[in-house]
Amino acid sequence: MRSILTVAALLLPTTTLAANAFTGEPDADGKYWLFGTGISAAFVPYGASISNLLIKDKSGIERDIVTGFDNATYYKIDTQHPHFGGVPGRYANRIRNSSFEIDGEVFQVLPNENDGLNTLHGGPDGWDWRDFNVVAYTNTSITFSIVDPDGKEGFPGEVVSYITYALGDMTWDAKMVAIATTKKTPIMLSSHTYWNLDGFANNETNLALNHSLHLPYSGQRVAVDSILIPTGEILANPKGSANDFWSKPKQIGTDFGREELVGNCGGNCTGYDNCWLVNRPYAHDWRSADQYVARLKSEWSGIQLDVYSDQEAFQMYSCNFQDGTMALKKTQGFFGEDAKYPRVIPQYGCVVLEVQDYIDGINHPEWGRLGKQVFGPGGDPYVLQVRHKFTVG
Repeated sequence: MRSILTVAALLLPTTTLAANAFTGEPDADGKYWLFGTGISAAFVPYGASISNLLIKDKSGIERDIVTGFDNATYYKIDTQHPHFGGVPGRYANRIRNSSFEIDGEVFQVLPNENDGLNTLHGGPDGWDWRDFNVVAYTNTSITFSIVDPDGKEGFPGEVVSYITYALGDMTWDAKMVAIATTKKTPIMLSSHTYWNLDGFANNETNLALNHSLHLPYSGQRVAVDSILIPTGEILANPKGSANDFWSKPKQIGTDFGREELVGNCGGNCTGYDNCWLVNRPYAHDWRSADQYVARLKSEWSGIQLDVYSDQEAFQMYSCNFQDGTMALKKTQGFFGEDAKYPRVIPQYGCVVLEVQDYIDGINHPEWGRLGKQVFGPGGDPYVLQVRHKFTVG
């Protein structure tokens, strides 16, 4: 029997890409497939990463709307390592000066960005560079685990983590649990999924700037310097400003002609790589239908993604540093005479949505985030929950 992706390559874009039944084993490409109602997705142990997510668009054509690689083995070979779909850890986003203090003791972790000035996504061998173990696998869910040793990348103490993904009725849920077993240590995780709700099949544009975004609770953001390290200041996003996605939905590319957006994502960068705060009423159920923290939609495909989360911050990255050298998967775009655009991911061709806590909160005790970012043995575990709810119309 041909693999799922072989069939897809022959019959795109009208075939059902994940037609195979659940087998309890990875497919020929090393991917673990899950199936829900109107949705299917594949995952790989490397970084506990999502590699495919399939939804039918408003024309009934199945689209693969996340970036990744065709074969699980390539995740280890790729040298660009854009954190495609993985779980960055043990501390997501950036750590100023690659250091932090716990109970008066200063810890130095390994730097991996800006010529050694800071640490990004857990260091040069962060979690999304490593293989997780598959500890449970059913038709609708999969659980990965990792044991992060004491001293790895310079972080104190051992951490044991479980990442569970589940598909439902046009939903993808993720629950991330991490337990500090021996020492106090910072923990902050996220899902680093890259989205293009058109599946790179839009014959009008191969960018994601046509996607509209709504962040209804995000009237503030974390101020950062030229290398995206928080300064400690919390900024307002005035109505009508480039960073205003709270007052109403707008296309991500709406303000790309404004001077305000130049340097918005760091020095010599135009676009977004920002951490918005999620300021909801104190008493709330994050799963309630009206409580989405982000809504991403493409009018072209009709696919809408609502993100629900128990986290209090939200990072959006507009793929400013994709440069057209990363190939599309076989399950995306067009082939042959139908290929209007090169089969690569261009600058601004995708958008990353990361639920998390305040970035670099371990170096800003004035924000009051240490209780949500520093964990020790005998205490509560770190928990992150997020639901991705899809509609089409």
